[in-house]
Amino acid sequence: MKPIAGLILAGGRSSRMDGSDKALVILKGSTLLERAVRRIGPQVDHLAINSNADASALPSLGLSIVPDRDTSFSGPLAGILAGLDWAAALPEPPAALVSVAVDTPFFPLDMVARLSGDSENRIVVASSSGMRHPTFALWPLSLRDALAAFLADGATLKVSAFIDDHPNATVEFDLDGGEDPFFNINTPDDLRRAQTIAEMLD
Repeated sequence: MKPIAGLILAGGRSSRMDGSDKALVILKGSTLLERAVRRIGPQVDHLAINSNADASALPSLGLSIVPDRDTSFSGPLAGILAGLDWAAALPEPPAALVSVAVDTPFFPLDMVARLSGDSENRIVVASSSGMRHPTFALWPLSLRDALAAFLADGATLKVSAFIDDHPNATVEFDLDGGEDPFFNINTPDDLRRAQTIAEMLD
């Protein structure tokens, strides 16, 4: 299998979490960032974190912190572009980058293998219950210039819009113990729900 790089998207502003940085929210004794590293780390050959926070405020995890190209908070696509830039600069650049969102603490432990198995130089997006999760996707490095141009155009910042403009595929993931593996935490209520799910699944 060709090398695959991984990127944890942690660059959002967490506006619905009482101003707390979601990457640093605690779930069962670990930050969401630490939890994401443990889940995605073994699945990839290289790993970085996309964050626009002060690097000194993040846990010391021995990983590269990759900020967006600018400070306009252009959403996940800006983070994905930053990740593609980082991956392209590695001594032996991988063929693709897999992104995950830091606020989704139960994503599958076999996700990268399943997404990369259906790549063929196209974007491959995770799905559950028939719903795509665009921030959980495999991105060929060959799309880096196209993504930069898409963001520069500024017509839309929707991840799905960029995906739909290029060859893509979807991989469906089953529910885990009746729970959506892509359940994400946006609010304090979601965090309480995640605590309950973690007690069942961890």
